[in-house]
Amino acid sequence: MPISATNSVASAADTASKTAKINALGQEQFLTLLIAQLKHQDPLNPSDPTEFTSQLAQYSQLEQLFNLNDSMSQLTAAANSSERYNALGLIGQEVVVEGNTFALGDGPAQVGYKIDGMVAGASVTIKNSAGQTVATLKATDLSEGNHFLTWDGRDSNGNSMAPGTYSISINATNMDGTNATLTPLVHAQVTGIDLSGPEARIITSSGEYKISALYGAFVKNQNATGNTSG
Repeated sequence: MPISATNSVASAADTASKTAKINALGQEQFLTLLIAQLKHQDPLNPSDPTEFTSQLAQYSQLEQLFNLNDSMSQLTAAANSSERYNALGLIGQEVVVEGNTFALGDGPAQVGYKIDGMVAGASVTIKNSAGQTVATLKATDLSEGNHFLTWDGRDSNGNSMAPGTYSISINATNMDGTNATLTPLVHAQVTGIDLSGPEARIITSSGEYKISALYGAFVKNQNATGNTSG
């Protein structure tokens, strides 16, 4: 095969490879392909200057995309780092987190629910670690928003329950009588922040939760209104 034909084939192969894989190549690889194409072009039949200009424009666009990607990665890393260390300021504060488990200590516990829209009725069922229902709290505030009920740590017969892990489930009905879905909430005091994982975790008196589950933070000892079981 003539040298010129060989060069043409090589040039065509390089161009096809660049076009098919441009999105997967890095800057150095793309520039290497472009230089190789120029080096092996047929002197008697050089590359079309229009095509060459187009390739340079593609390289410029690729470089800008890589620079933009690097900038976005740095911005995201900075934002995540700032969020993680800002979480340290939550220590000692009262927080509201989304979750259906909580730890009962020596005193009462505050559990709640979030309403989006309108509901006809709702109640919070509390179960022990064995899955047995120990108390049911009736929701009196059915307006839209976050609401809390105070459980005194006693079962439906008035017996004090042992400290430990308990879970809550929300039973609610819509205005038309169908079942409604409400978000379970826990109100607790932050005792620490765990930064060891990819996402900061809030360590509270009622358990450990992801920072993304945080709904709000409040001044310590600012109690939520609610009812006790009876």
